[in-house]
Amino acid sequence: MNPSGKIDQLIANLDDWRGKTLAAVRKSFLAADKGVVEEWKWMGSPVWECDGMLAVGNAHKEKVKVTFMHGAKLADPSTLFNNGFGGGKWRAIDFAEGDKVDQAALKKLVRAAIEYNRSKPKTSAAKKSVAKKAVAKKTAKRKPAQPRKIK
Repeated sequence: MNPSGKIDQLIANLDDWRGKTLAAVRKSFLAADKGVVEEWKWMGSPVWECDGMLAVGNAHKEKVKVTFMHGAKLADPSTLFNNGFGGGKWRAIDFAEGDKVDQAALKKLVRAAIEYNRSKPKTSAAKKSVAKKAVAKKTAKRKPAQPRKIK
């Protein structure tokens, strides 16, 4: 089953307010940009990506948590973030039962995350791998150190 199908299944299995909340969050992510892709990671977490990871969603017993990977770098004029202020990277939105998802504000936040991802310098695993191989090759060509003669 593909990631979107797994997310469909997760939402269907959450037959309470958490399923509805996660569905509304998902709708905002997918509506924010046509390049948003859904992934399924960490043995059961929906992840939204666009030019890099945007956020991960989790349904807990008493909340639905949406954690933005680079949330600390994003402007949040609607003050959606309500958790994760202790670190310098992530920020989260915790939805409790009865909370309404502000779709317009969440879409703006998702778009800000996409813009942040697009503004970062691109460093691919392939580039890193090539650089590593070049260093290894250069190191292998060096002559071993010769012992110094002491007089």
